[in-house]
Amino acid sequence: MTNALTQLLETKEAILADGATGTNLFNMGLQSGDAPELWNVDAPDKIRALYQGSVDAGSDLFLTNTFGGTSARLKLHDAQNRVGELNRIGAELGREVADKSGRTIVVAGSVGPTGEIMEPVGSLSHSEAVEMFHEQAEALKEGGVDVLWVETISAPEEFRAAAEAFALAEIPWCGTMSFDTAGRTMMGVTSADLALLVETLPNPPIAFGANCGTGASDILRTVLGFTAQGTERPLISKGNAGIPKYVDGHIHYDGTPDLMADYAVMARDAGARIIGGCCGTMPAHLEKMRVALDSTERGARPTLDQITDALGPFSSASDGTGDDAAPERRTRRRRRA
Repeated sequence: MTNALTQLLETKEAILADGATGTNLFNMGLQSGDAPELWNVDAPDKIRALYQGSVDAGSDLFLTNTFGGTSARLKLHDAQNRVGELNRIGAELGREVADKSGRTIVVAGSVGPTGEIMEPVGSLSHSEAVEMFHEQAEALKEGGVDVLWVETISAPEEFRAAAEAFALAEIPWCGTMSFDTAGRTMMGVTSADLALLVETLPNPPIAFGANCGTGASDILRTVLGFTAQGTERPLISKGNAGIPKYVDGHIHYDGTPDLMADYAVMARDAGARIIGGCCGTMPAHLEKMRVALDSTERGARPTLDQITDALGPFSSASDGTGDDAAPERRTRRRRRA
């Protein structure tokens, strides 16, 4: 299937994605507990500015402000009947910014987890999850996204439900999980598990990978876990800008723009084709990442020791796949601030 993302993958070795949504919106005045999606209608100029910040920093792709756009998530804000409106407008604002940029910018419709636990552990059925994701997908498609982008998923059942919903909407997609529990997702999925899972889907993603997690070092170890499976599908790496710390009443991520520039180059060398940031990643980080990707020649695939030397220690001894070699040395190094 030919679309804006596959065309870009054919012409660029590495695609720079965007950074954080929440961190940037909090800096614009969003309050803890507020639904960012409501700003698509209530503060559209701020959402345009969010998107424009990524474009101006050099991103080739940005995600829409629709992460919590399923009816299950919007119900927390008594907005479950506004799925179509909020997602469509979030996409339309993105399309507007991308189309006036003067270059090819991929608008990716962000789809986050439902927040519910799926059967058999929880009460959310497969058909209910598909229905939720399908409703959101159709609205994002109507708003003009190029591709759907399910992210921060923990359970394989939810990943499968999203894939089925996107097939119903007849729009290409990408998908990432968050490996934040000793190299596994909260529901126990490893990098190897996800690499195998995507190939079993009737409607596989254009690209897959990891986002969020626990820091730049950990996500690169996860990317190496994907490549170890021999996948030929393009890989995604959207890591946090360092480690969150509570400073003066606010969450602050300690990753500097220079650290994220190093991360971007190492992510590319590790095998990622779509590289961006997640929590804490600001336009200033993206600018450095853009320059680094454009000015640094491709190198050899980094080793685990090279990753920790450059970006700081892993948060756990193992990535969950059984490679526990030299855990003491790899987890006790001082983190570079």
